Amino acid sequence: MTNPSPPSDHTGAAQLLRSTAIIGFFTLLSRISGFVRDMIIARAFGAGMGADAFFVAQKLPNFLRRLFAEGAFSTAFVPVFADHLNQNNPEETRHAVQAVFTHLAMWLMIVVAVGQVIMPALVLVAAPGFVDDAGKFDLAVLLTRVTFPYIFFISLAALAAGILNSHRKFAIPAATPILLNISMILGATLFTRFFDPPVMGLAVGLTLGGILQLAFQLPAIHKLGLGFRFRWEPGHPSIQKILTLMGPSVLGVSVAQINLLFDLFIASWLPEGSISYLYYADRLLEFPLGLIAVALGTAILPTLSAKAARGDTVGFKRDLTTGLRVVAFLTLPATVALVVLAEPMLTLLFERGAFAPETTRLTANALLAYGSGLTALATVKVIAPAFYAQKDTKTPVRIAIWCMIANMIFNLALMFPLQHVGLALATSLAGFLNAGLLLHALQKRIGTLIDRALILTLLKALVASLLMGGFLLWSEQLYWSRTLTGTQQAVTLTGMLIAAGVLYLIAAWLFRMPEIRFLLRIVKR
Repeated sequence: MTNPSPPSDHTGAAQLLRSTAIIGFFTLLSRISGFVRDMIIARAFGAGMGADAFFVAQKLPNFLRRLFAEGAFSTAFVPVFADHLNQNNPEETRHAVQAVFTHLAMWLMIVVAVGQVIMPALVLVAAPGFVDDAGKFDLAVLLTRVTFPYIFFISLAALAAGILNSHRKFAIPAATPILLNISMILGATLFTRFFDPPVMGLAVGLTLGGILQLAFQLPAIHKLGLGFRFRWEPGHPSIQKILTLMGPSVLGVSVAQINLLFDLFIASWLPEGSISYLYYADRLLEFPLGLIAVALGTAILPTLSAKAARGDTVGFKRDLTTGLRVVAFLTLPATVALVVLAEPMLTLLFERGAFAPETTRLTANALLAYGSGLTALATVKVIAPAFYAQKDTKTPVRIAIWCMIANMIFNLALMFPLQHVGLALATSLAGFLNAGLLLHALQKRIGTLIDRALILTLLKALVASLLMGGFLLWSEQLYWSRTLTGTQQAVTLTGMLIAAGVLYLIAAWLFRMPEIRFLLRIVKR
């Protein structure tokens, strides 16, 4: 049996997938450079006090970035900006951008200044378990003071990315994280020589990376005639619309970030290294999540926003359904690969220097728990933009609150028997709950999304993924060994993954899945 053919008009779906492919390509480069960064950090600092303190210092500005910049602000700004583009009034669009930039920059400066003053209290809330070790707590406060200005630069970079993405210029924003990774690599290798403690070099590298990400996008913004200029107009209608949409969005995004901080809060009470185990496992999870879900979610928001602004309900639903099918097609095999090859991948990437075999084993356990929720977490990244595109930020908030409560309950229930693995498993369980509730709410509004085509894609992708997983288990037992050299490990693991990927694509082709035809068409172009 074959899936029903896609609609005869493939233009919207093809454009969406092309945009996703562009973002995915640069995300791939970013993830590769990110793994190089994490390999260097793991070798230099392992999972000790310095690493734990830095990951807390990194988490706090990233919390605010995701809350106010890439989270609530972006989801509110892109639909409002899409309305301006739809009205085709360049002068008014330019004034709106300038007013929004000025307002955002002012509040960011206030946040950074206040944060510097109350930093000990912020670290106390984020990692109270550090209080028992005065040196660890003081180091976390010092590092967070250095990293905190990152929120200013990366938030303005997110504004620039929203403008470029709305103009379908995805490459430059998608490439900017590479600059952050390069900066942090320099911080871990070069800057550490000039600081005591050396981990301070990492904090400096993080803040420098934010500056570079903003600077890299400014020429493209200027070329569009939307260069950042100060324009003090707090009563501008666009600001009012963004603030109206941001209210619920801040609450909704903050729920997800509160979950992350709650994980950090609990992990700070667990044995030393628990925070680092979760960090390194999350880095591997973020590879397929960023490559597939974040790329697709980034591409689909301006697409859905434009269709919502035109009232194109049929196209809106078609693009969203296509996104869900692509998520299923790509994340199921990625999940199997993460689960089966967790320890070999971590061994290859991180096990050297201060990163011992026992650290690899404990991190792999967390990755197994995280990886089981990949498809659910990816689905959320695609469904949530459908609400934002319709200027509905309240429904995702209500659902996120319930999921936050559930996640906290899962955390408390699982941390005692499973320790840090329980926290990772709680995240996956909450992800499934979030995806299910969002799908249910959206189907009540626009009609059936889990149709015959999507169900067939899920079933066929699952069967193909299980076949691929069986091959990976067989090849791991036959070819993989910790005693191999680093080069031999890399060649062996790469060969296994390529062969498994080819096997999955062959199975998908034999099952006549239309998603593979879409993807092959994009690759040819």
